[in-house]
Amino acid sequence: MTTSPDATSLARSDADRNWRRFVLFRVLFNARFYYPVLAILFLDLGLSAAEYTLLNFAWALAIVFTDVPAGVLADRIGRRPLVVAAGVCMVVEMILLSIAPQNGGLVLLLCCLANRILSGIAEGMASGADEALVFDSLAERGRSHEWPLVLDQVMRWQGVGMIIAMIVGGAVYDPSFLNHALGSMGFAIHLEKATTIRFPIYLNLASAILVLTCALGMREPSTRIRHAAPVNGEGENALAGCERTAWQIASRAAQWIWQTPTALFVITAAVLIDCVTRLFLTFSSSYFRLIHLPEALFGFIGALMGGLGLLVSPIARRMVTANTMLRNYVLLGIVVLAGLFGAACRWTYWGVIFLLPLGGAMTALGYIVSYYLNALADSSHRATVLSFKGVAINLGYGFISLLFALVLRAGRPGGGAPSPEAALAQGFAFLPIWLVFSGVLCVLAFAKHRRLLSVIPKAGEEEGNS
Repeated sequence: MTTSPDATSLARSDADRNWRRFVLFRVLFNARFYYPVLAILFLDLGLSAAEYTLLNFAWALAIVFTDVPAGVLADRIGRRPLVVAAGVCMVVEMILLSIAPQNGGLVLLLCCLANRILSGIAEGMASGADEALVFDSLAERGRSHEWPLVLDQVMRWQGVGMIIAMIVGGAVYDPSFLNHALGSMGFAIHLEKATTIRFPIYLNLASAILVLTCALGMREPSTRIRHAAPVNGEGENALAGCERTAWQIASRAAQWIWQTPTALFVITAAVLIDCVTRLFLTFSSSYFRLIHLPEALFGFIGALMGGLGLLVSPIARRMVTANTMLRNYVLLGIVVLAGLFGAACRWTYWGVIFLLPLGGAMTALGYIVSYYLNALADSSHRATVLSFKGVAINLGYGFISLLFALVLRAGRPGGGAPSPEAALAQGFAFLPIWLVFSGVLCVLAFAKHRRLLSVIPKAGEEEGNS
């Protein structure tokens, strides 16, 4: 049976359409205008530091409990509905933050709690479903070898988006800067902090509406290409073409990960590298104070970190196409270890240099993990596999956060509590030690699979066997 030229052209058009919208979706979804002022935004609204910490915990829990169910739904009913739902959640979360009353007590806390929960749900719903939709669109036309180009564009434009969001978000939050800018343009307007505190939120609400528009413009692939080997005990035609329960999809994806050493290694190594790097970057502003950087430079450094994607993207692309899986993770581990050791030295001013390898490694890690899992996983459970990856990474981050908190509370000579600066310095010194320890355990666990890991997976290389 031949495919008409019109149908082929339409399918190719849908693949390109999804490609473009996926890039824009990722940029707008991740480059948020309130990121440079995230912590102080909630504190200035009237929350305490303890309440803000609990909100972040609720956000992480929402992601963990949403990620896998959302991936299963994406594999069962389609990817597009989950991406659209993520866009809807983002719009609602920003509306709630826009109307949250400043110093509103319980009402403020409930609005912010709902905002954080919806934000986590949106992250969980989008995690994996958006990637799987675009990868399947390309695989449908035999173009899955172009997936690295998609990731390359996402990284580049996310870098641009983060630079813009960090600079603009920080600027519009500062009433003195806005008043000076308006005055220089001849406008006799005086803005108060109570007004400008909402400006990053309003900008992000506009971004959320664009995110939803992008999601609505995506097209579900008409077919799904099976190219991965079935798990043990499953025939080639098992479950093909029939409806499966959510439990079957989730258990099959989990079984496939466990029985596929390469996939298990990709996720395990990603968790070990991501958790320590992300934890350090979460405390980056505290680290800046430890090395005595002026606060006026925080936003500039954040913009610089956001722009790393422009430099890292071509490097990561060459890494996945030229290096083996094992070599790439070893290189990332060495870069992160060097950055953490350097940061632990806390060199005045110059210590900021070590954030560059850490930020670059995080960006490259996201690219590499996405490339490998999409290349290895079958379309029938790809979104679920990617969701398991998201859950594993968030659980790893939660575990290292708890461990980090215990380290901060430990070592109290004479019963006295160390100063916050001393406690943080102690915690930062712990991170490279933990990375070495966990890395050695990972090497021992996967030593017998070294041969499998010493290959260069190619996106879509199995399609010819489908």
